[in-house]
Amino acid sequence: MTTRVDRRPGHRAWAVLVALLTAFAGVLVVLPAPARAATAITINGSSGGRVFDGVGAISGGGGNSRLLVDYPEPQRSDILDYLFKPGYGAAMQIMKVEIGGDTNSTSGAEPSHEHTRGTVNCDRGYEWWLMGQAKARNPNIKLVGLSWGAPGWIGNGNFWSTDSIDYLVAWLGCATSHGLTIDYLGGWNERGRDLTWYKNLRSALNSRGYPNVKIVASDEFGWGTADDAQRDPAFAAAVSVVGSHYVCGYRSAQTDCPSSATAVNSGKALWASENGSDDYNGGAPALARGINRDYIDGKMTAYLNWPVIAAITPNVPWSTTGVAVAPQPWSGYYSIGKNAWVMAQTTQFTAPGWRYLDSSTGYLGGNRANGSYVSLKAPDNSNYSTVIETMDATSAQDLTFGVTGGLSTGTVHVWSTNVRSSNSADHFVKRADLTPTNGSFSLTVQPGYVYSITTTTGQGKGTAVSPAQGALALPYADNIDSYATGREAKYLMDHQGSFEVVGCGGGRAGQCVRQMSEQTPIFWTSGHAEPFTLLGDLNWRNYVVSTDVMLEKSGYAQLIGRATNYNHEGPQNLNAYYLRVADNGSWSIRSNNTSGNQRTLASGSTAALGTGRWHQLTLTVNGSTLTAALDGTTLGSVTDSTWVAGQVGYATGQGVPAQFDNLSITPLGGGSSPTGQVRGSGSNRCLDVNGQSQADGATVQIWDCNNGANQTWTATSSNQLTVYGNKCLDAPSSSAGARVRIWSCTGAANQQWRVNADGTITGIQSGLCLDVNGAATANGAAVVLWTCNGGSNQQWIRS
Repeated sequence: MTTRVDRRPGHRAWAVLVALLTAFAGVLVVLPAPARAATAITINGSSGGRVFDGVGAISGGGGNSRLLVDYPEPQRSDILDYLFKPGYGAAMQIMKVEIGGDTNSTSGAEPSHEHTRGTVNCDRGYEWWLMGQAKARNPNIKLVGLSWGAPGWIGNGNFWSTDSIDYLVAWLGCATSHGLTIDYLGGWNERGRDLTWYKNLRSALNSRGYPNVKIVASDEFGWGTADDAQRDPAFAAAVSVVGSHYVCGYRSAQTDCPSSATAVNSGKALWASENGSDDYNGGAPALARGINRDYIDGKMTAYLNWPVIAAITPNVPWSTTGVAVAPQPWSGYYSIGKNAWVMAQTTQFTAPGWRYLDSSTGYLGGNRANGSYVSLKAPDNSNYSTVIETMDATSAQDLTFGVTGGLSTGTVHVWSTNVRSSNSADHFVKRADLTPTNGSFSLTVQPGYVYSITTTTGQGKGTAVSPAQGALALPYADNIDSYATGREAKYLMDHQGSFEVVGCGGGRAGQCVRQMSEQTPIFWTSGHAEPFTLLGDLNWRNYVVSTDVMLEKSGYAQLIGRATNYNHEGPQNLNAYYLRVADNGSWSIRSNNTSGNQRTLASGSTAALGTGRWHQLTLTVNGSTLTAALDGTTLGSVTDSTWVAGQVGYATGQGVPAQFDNLSITPLGGGSSPTGQVRGSGSNRCLDVNGQSQADGATVQIWDCNNGANQTWTATSSNQLTVYGNKCLDAPSSSAGARVRIWSCTGAANQQWRVNADGTITGIQSGLCLDVNGAATANGAAVVLWTCNGGSNQQWIRS
């Protein structure tokens, strides 16, 4: 029997019919799936397109690279290789650095090269070191300088002044003294623009030996700078690059990335001069879209991610942003994120000076949901690379390529990153080469990937491995004498003001830490904090912190204990205890929080400390008892249980120079017990069984700490967290978002937890973090499993 089957499009039942008929004949027929339509892409070397300026990131805005310089070898070099070394990791092509201004600019404060008018020190801070390390690995990396805040002497508080131009020229001179060439210079980050100032800056650069330094304006949101350049030819002549921030939307998926018609037609290079602010793993899909779509949608030729790295402790805002995290120089621990490998899919296959091929760039099948592709050619007019992202695709796509316009028709190398995978083995993978036939070849691309196809070689994936995390052990002491003048003491992270190593005053030999900001700075943040700096481990609990202090002028100095989180828009809003002493002898023990609610817990007066005289200041935090001492004599004591663990630090009044020496932190008994409260770092509320229920399935939340049985948890030797003696913290599934509960202990893996040195608690079965849903801080907020991201809602303190 012969059967005719209509296989025309639209007759989807044909396969079913054939199966039925052949079954009757006793024959099993397996029919192939209908073929997918292929998307054709022509890579045309004759296409016009703009010159590519590079992909890179920002060190600054602020303090986000601080701890990197304190890392031991070989980990420090390994991290730097992953950031900058060609053929190894992120292979950054541009790095923008903050021109330090002695004031907080998001995740910390960076020191100025000129704290006071006319006194320039080119060895302050770590940005010179970082630029030098980047250049040593990639001599072709482009360097950019930009100010966030500035010392208050500039223009008597007015950034748009001749003072700031002189200040920036002095900074360029410092770069020269370090053997560094700065390629681009900006104005004032996200704080508007003064057209006359930019014209004057251009004139100053030309007349004072820096005619080749190009000006970027104006590092704001939107493209109004291009409109101003159209109206003002002199301003247009001063500016080489129009730079805009978060062109696809702030912390967006980066699906649509337009500029403006005026910007495109301005004749200027257009840059996405700050993007990102996303987790070093979680931000990878947006990064993959944005690098391609900035050019496709808006003709932007540079993409700068904020920041380079999160080399900061977990209590600092944005503690997991960048392409890597490096929060523990004492253990050497670091982690390279998916962002690094997404970035590498462009940077390891191109170079500044390559040219985009506009006719070989666009959206797959003309549909944004399928993904995007950009093609670039090398200056030799032969080699080329095409970068393809399929972040939003739902199925595989067949692509056919034709190469023309004088480009190489030789072997095509293929690399890919599976952005949807958390397995590092799936990131930056060398795939089988393709051999074109008459300039044509095909590739099937899977959803959620970035692919790079190229005729170049030299790509590679670094193999260095991080050591395990570990706590910063107590006792800890630093006499400050081992540092060069102008540097920062090990692990000390400035968050406002500038705490710098200098020769000691007051008749003391050796080196001391001095607060250098002698007047109110030109702030960048909206919250105007007084100078403070922090050091240490968030899990330090009961200890005595002691330091020598000398006030140089009337005012007060402070010793900080149990410091945890602060609000980056108001960095004075720090969760911590403070011991404050003033030159007139007044003293107080204070508590502050991220809402800026400062409480005086105890206060009094003692003999005047005066100025220019050294004194020993001691704060003891032991359980709920806080004790202050001066020169070995107790000032007072008070009971308060608001903060149970955290870092130490120094602080001063605004504009008060003071010196500190001989830091000492000594642990006390009564450390972390296997049994006690589990307090959320972000909320300062306790892990709590809802309604004091003891029933299986009762949900877990956060609630005001009250020492109730439903808040008393025991960490067992079998990795359980038990409550009521016989109920275990239990995860009903291994999915992100699963709400944790209590359940009768079974010994199963879903009831096993790892309490980590960084304050996180991770499920052994799921690998996910114990998380307060939505970073909520209110009573009753749900506790769930979530992908670990370093947020304060995933930090826990056991007491």
